[in-house]
Amino acid sequence: MTHAKQIARSLGESRTLWELVDRRADLTPGLPVLLQEGRTLTFGELRTRSERVAAGLYELGVRAGCVVAWQLPTRIETVLLSLALARLGAVQTPVIPFYRDREVGFALRESKADYFAVPGEWRGFDHTAMAHRLALELPRPVLVLHACEDLPDGDPALLPPAPTDGTSVRWIYWTSGTTSDPRGVLHTDRSLIAGGSCLAHALELSADDIGSVAFPYAHIGGLDYLVMLLLYGFPAVLFEHFALPAALAEYRRYGVTVAGGSTAFYAMFLAEQRKEPDVPVLPTLRLLAGGGAPKPPEIYHSVVRELGCQLTHGYGMTEVPMITMGAPGDTPENLATTEGRPPKGMSVRITDPEGKPVPAGVDGEIRLRGEAVCQGYLGAAPDVAPGTAPAGGTPFDQDGYLVTGDLGHLTASGHLVLTGRLKDVIIRKGENISAKEIEDLLHQHPAVADAAVIGLPDEVRGERVCAVLELRVGAGPLTRDGVVSYLRGEGLATHKLPEQVEVVDALPRNEALRKVLKYRLRERFGA
Repeated sequence: MTHAKQIARSLGESRTLWELVDRRADLTPGLPVLLQEGRTLTFGELRTRSERVAAGLYELGVRAGCVVAWQLPTRIETVLLSLALARLGAVQTPVIPFYRDREVGFALRESKADYFAVPGEWRGFDHTAMAHRLALELPRPVLVLHACEDLPDGDPALLPPAPTDGTSVRWIYWTSGTTSDPRGVLHTDRSLIAGGSCLAHALELSADDIGSVAFPYAHIGGLDYLVMLLLYGFPAVLFEHFALPAALAEYRRYGVTVAGGSTAFYAMFLAEQRKEPDVPVLPTLRLLAGGGAPKPPEIYHSVVRELGCQLTHGYGMTEVPMITMGAPGDTPENLATTEGRPPKGMSVRITDPEGKPVPAGVDGEIRLRGEAVCQGYLGAAPDVAPGTAPAGGTPFDQDGYLVTGDLGHLTASGHLVLTGRLKDVIIRKGENISAKEIEDLLHQHPAVADAAVIGLPDEVRGERVCAVLELRVGAGPLTRDGVVSYLRGEGLATHKLPEQVEVVDALPRNEALRKVLKYRLRERFGA
């Protein structure tokens, strides 16, 4: 084990997020941690400034256990605010900045927020006006805070001691919106540190790396990534708004070595590389890494072949931010066809419909147990404060495993293969069909940029298979007959062939990790 990994594993034992910040600042106070548009913040400054913000919030009345919602873009100030709240021991609930009245009002109401921090006007939308509008509709008052360039400031000498208990619920994250009804997921400092540690150790990073946060910091992946920076002592470039090719200048300016986010991000980098195949789009890039959505094997091979870097993909969710992760030392076959292996401390169990474990290689439902697993869902005990709510009303089985609703199997080497979700199993004339199997084949079609396969109600079949396609730029028309002929040629069984094929300009996605919103496709094409 390298010295850097030994230090990282020691830091990963920190009881609270603030303890982790404090210990890293003592180790490397002068090294950079956050980079954004010419600005640099060191680990020492991260601690000092966060503590001053905490003191300013304390003067405004924020105390341990107060519920503070914040809806802020990915900025250095946002990280400072979140760490200031961690220093105080407040319960914080991050809200993706693209959400509007319905989702934000739901989060404020369900979390019983005492404070709501907003950026003012951002990207043409007045968040302050929305906050005051929603405040009038809430059953209990919420104090609106403006948290943009100017954060609260105070004297840290007036602060009470930092929290030492890392197992109390202090984070409420919201499921990412691939279903129409989000749920508040309860996390502790320790569960988030455990998740970030899983990611950091799997990727085999070093202090020489330069990372990037191209997705909303309000997503659970934001804190995951921050933990990784604190463990290994390297910096990351923050992107307030990510779009290609505009963001490439910042990647090149800082010499980013590690990038990614999700499958959609990989596809965007590939699209840029294909504009000038012989000129590396990011010369310093050595690793693309991410998760949050299935990865077709063809994406892996395209990245390695065209971008000239490694790709490691993992499996995580809001309830468990990091479950498995591919490692750079894995075989190409494992990196292309699996989601990696679970780290030490994460138990993955594959079960039959009755909850009984099945052997390696056999598909079943994925169940999880470990320190990175959430404490449950908000609302299970409505009369108990979020900071002390027990883990009741959650989908845990009698052995304490989280029942995910995802399907897959473990290989003989312990790698996890995802094969879909229970709701993505299409039952056509009594036969189970995996949407992911068809999607993986469609991703290999030269005209297809992205694909989503859904089951739609059908009077004769029960469900029919519908393939919704997003085509590559310049691709010719693609008909159902053409799609069926291609899939037959790839050996797909006849009963799995789509009865319906739809071509769209762009698949509907959420604003966090760009996951495809299949429920919208079902609503649109289900008639």
